[in-house]
Order: sequence, then structure tokens, then C-alpha cells
Amino acid sequence: MGFKYGAKQTHSYKLGSSSGGVSGVSARWVAVFCIVSFCFGVIFINRFGISSIRIKVDEKQKQQVDHVIECENEDSKDILSQVSHTHDVIMTLDKTISSLETELASARSAKRPESSNQHQKYFFVMGIMTAFSSRRRRESIRETWMPQGKDLLRLEKEKGIIIRFVIGHSATSGGLLDDAIDIEDKQHQDFLRLNHVEGYHELSSKTQIYFSTAAAKWDADFYIKVDDDVHINLGMIGSTLLRHRSKPRVYIGCMKSGPVLAQKGVKYHEPEYWKFGEDGNKYFRHATGQIYAISKDLATFISVNRNILHKYANEDVSLGSWFIGLDVEHVDDRSLCCQTPPDCEWKTQAGNMCAASFDWSCSGICKSVERMKDVHKFLKSMITWWKVMNACGVHESMNLLGSFDCCEFGF
Repeated sequence: MGFKYGAKQTHSYKLGSSSGGVSGVSARWVAVFCIVSFCFGVIFINRFGISSIRIKVDEKQKQQVDHVIECENEDSKDILSQVSHTHDVIMTLDKTISSLETELASARSAKRPESSNQHQKYFFVMGIMTAFSSRRRRESIRETWMPQGKDLLRLEKEKGIIIRFVIGHSATSGGLLDDAIDIEDKQHQDFLRLNHVEGYHELSSKTQIYFSTAAAKWDADFYIKVDDDVHINLGMIGSTLLRHRSKPRVYIGCMKSGPVLAQKGVKYHEPEYWKFGEDGNKYFRHATGQIYAISKDLATFISVNRNILHKYANEDVSLGSWFIGLDVEHVDDRSLCCQTPPDCEWKTQAGNMCAASFDWSCSGICKSVERMKDVHKFLKSMITWWKVMNACGVHESMNLLGSFDCCEFGF
């Protein structure tokens, strides 16, 4: 028993030396200490280490961002400066191109006259706006103030005055209406045919095409538009234009500023009335549509810019709008809007001859086919009276045609 017990105790001690006693307790605490140290280290790094790292990273990123912003600001300033410079260059080029286009169009106009009139300079071109239905109006003009046949040719060659009836084409090309004009033109040779489809609501377009075509066909100082129910005194027209011959950009007519008509269905209704301000406003100053004249530079301007010039419902408003903003002299000449007799009688007796006569109430001579001859006869008597009172032809308008007698050409 004793032996067994002693042996047992010895065995128990050996076991204790390897796994029990103080050494066993120390191993467990070491493990606990390691775990606690690890947790403490994690907490310390999270609170202090990562924060400082983040601060350093944030400061570095901020410096980089500030640098990028500064670069972008400098780049933006450079870009804005380049854009501004480019814009200035473009504007300069636009002005240069516009000037060159005007000069080119003017040069082309001088190089494209009629084959029989090459290199000839003309005084003025008068285009009489007419329609397919206005045959009798044309005849009344041919029988009164417009020279015919050889006299018309002499007026062109010796005095540089071109007079033509202006008309386009019908919607049906080669139809009866066009054939009738061709026959009439073959008889009188006094038409200017336009590349234009006739229509009442296309008068602005017709006017634009007329000036472009006339400027390309004849190199003249002035281009005139007149309606086919207006009586013209060619001598006084010439006298009026002579006073403005030295001016490069001149727009001559009876200037007016009528109301903008917004109501649908009324004559001269303006669909774009809202562009002119509030109801009751008036148009800008422009020449009345019965007759007006423009200088060569303005006709060339219309030709060069014909694709971008806006056209309003009324052609006289359209023409006036094309010159707004340009350095153009507007000449208000009341001799271009005389009433029919007895108004012209009073003007003649006062020393003011009429250049153009019509009735405001009709926007032309009322019943012009029937009355054109009477108006012409009366005005011829006034000219005769004037010549007698001024010792036979002292006034410059009577001598405009030189050796031609005024009555021979309808004055």
C-alpha cells in the first residue's frame, strides 16, 4: 500500500510539473494578455494611426485638388481669352467677306449687261410692276408717258434711261398667260421677265428679285420701282435723281409711317404685327409703295443678301426694313406723291412740278385705264404753261433730254 501510494504520488507530481501548478496558470494569462494587447493595438491604431494617416492623405488630396483648380482656372482664362480673340477674328472676317461680296456683286453687275449695251453706264432703270391681268393698264401707259419703239431705244442709248414692265411667270409654266406676255413683249420689246411666280402675296419677293435682276443686268446709278397705275413725269424724275447722284446710299420716296394693322381680313393686314410692339403702334419710316428709288449700292446690297432678307406682307414695309440699321440717307420727296388734278395745278403754279401723280384713296390713279389720258393731257398743258412762263424751257427738268422735245417723250 505504501509503495503504491508513493508511486502514485510520484506520478502525480510529474504530471503537475508539466501541466499544473504555476506554469499552467501563466500560459492562460499569456493568452489573455495577447488577446487584450491585440485589441488595444487595434483600438489605438483606429483612433490615432488611421486618423493621422487620413489627415495626411486629406491634406495631400486637398493640395492636389487646389492645384487642379488653379490649373483649370488658368485654363479657363486662357480658353475665354482664346474664344474672345477668335470671336473678334470671326467678326472681322465677316465684315471683310461682306465687303468683298458687295464688291464682287458690283463687279458682276458691271460684267453682265445686255450684249448690245456692254460697258455702258446708265442713269436709272425704271421697273413698272405689272400683272397678267393688267394689259389695259400697260396700254394706257404706252399711250401716255412711256416712250415707244425707236424713242424708247434712243432714250436708252443716248440718255441712259431704261424703262421696262416687270413681270414673272405663272404657276403653270408655258401656259396661256405666259404665252400672252411673250406675244406682247415681241410686239413692244419693253418687258423684264423675272424668275418669279406671280401672286398678290408675293410682292415683297417680286420687288427683291426685281432689284437683284436689274442690278445684274444694267449698271445704273439708280433703280426705280413704280406701279402700273401711276403717272410719271420722266423729266422731273431725272431732275430729282440728279440732285442725289453723288450719294452712295440713298433711298428716295414719299416717306410715311402708317399704322400696323393686326386685324385679320382688312387690307394691308400684317400677320407679324406682334414684332412691332403693342397694338396701335406704327411702322418705322419707309417710302410709300407706289414709287421709290434706290441707289446702286443699295440694289447691290439687296442682291448680295437676298437669301436672308426678311419679307413682310407689304412690299414697301419689307424694303424699308432692309435698310434699317444701315447707313442710308432717307429722302422724303413730295413731288413723288402728287395728287391727280387739280393738286398738280396748284403745285405747278407755285413753282413745284410733279414727278409722279396718283390718288391716295386708291393707292394709284382711280380708274387709271379710263383716266390716265386725261391726267396726262392736263399735265402736258401745265408743262406748256410752265415753259411759257419761264421763257420756253429754262427749268432743268425740261432740258434733261437735251435735243429731245419734252412732249415727244410724254412730258
